[in-house]
Amino acid sequence: AHADWQPDEGRALSRTGTRDAVRVAAILESRPIQALVCSPYRRARQTLEPLAARLELRIRLDERFRERALGRWQSGSFEQAVACTWQDFDFADPGGESNRQAQIRTIEALDDLVNSGDQQVYAIGTHGNLLALLLNYFDPRVGFDFWSQLSMPDIYQLDQEVRDLEHYTRVWEEGPGWEAKP
Repeated sequence: AHADWQPDEGRALSRTGTRDAVRVAAILESRPIQALVCSPYRRARQTLEPLAARLELRIRLDERFRERALGRWQSGSFEQAVACTWQDFDFADPGGESNRQAQIRTIEALDDLVNSGDQQVYAIGTHGNLLALLLNYFDPRVGFDFWSQLSMPDIYQLDQEVRDLEHYTRVWEEGPGWEAKP
């Protein structure tokens, strides 16, 4: 959910983000979710906390679902810095991580969940760029334009059969009285 932007993994959800985290819980509580996994970043945890309370589940942190570090970008705006990484999957500004590196670690984390043998349904709390990179792995049409259209929050369901993710569906719906974007 939304957090006021600053380059800090410890930042909290905004007032809008806190309200939207409750909406995320309302949307997901009727689904057969059995486990919660998320980025260790505070805003990701806070997004899943209302759902964890409703489902009486603990949130397991997985460092591999953290946001991709842009590093010290030299491209002007945040959006321009992200655009550069989508134009060249191996590009990273100093101190940053390329899209390819971030995608590999995210897919490894997802594979570990899928191959754990527990056959659980997971809710994963991550970040917009990681979500776009995860979906791009299965659908190369997902790119910068997709990322730039994501709302905060946004929810996508990945359905898998055997070991192959077959498709994804947007679950988040913006409705009357709810603002997904600040």
